[in-house]
Amino acid sequence: MAIKIRLARGGSKKRPFYRIVAADSRMPRDGRFIEKLGTYNPLLPKDSEERVKMDLERVQYWLGEGAQVTDRVSRFLEAAGVVEKKERNNPKKAEPGQKAKDRAEEKAAKAAEAAEGGDE
Repeated sequence: MAIKIRLARGGSKKRPFYRIVAADSRMPRDGRFIEKLGTYNPLLPKDSEERVKMDLERVQYWLGEGAQVTDRVSRFLEAAGVVEKKERNNPKKAEPGQKAKDRAEEKAAKAAEAAEGGDE
């Protein structure tokens, strides 16, 4: 049985609230889980202690049992100092989208055209 430590969504529409759970990876996101390990409330400010609460002892137990951690939960664990920080590489993150590139090219072409017209 493949165990994952992941988020299970709760809360109403546009008011998310997540439980941090240990679950069988074959179960649905909000479905059956083995154990509740903590909570995450993204609506609270980032510096609030109530934003992420975890039972670190039980998380360590599940990691020892071979549980895999999802990316978001691994970020919580890195912040808590449970796991070492993982190097992430997303070179396209800061790159603008295709439409923004097209607009920039169009703007540059108009500026060049206006500059040539102004010299004559």
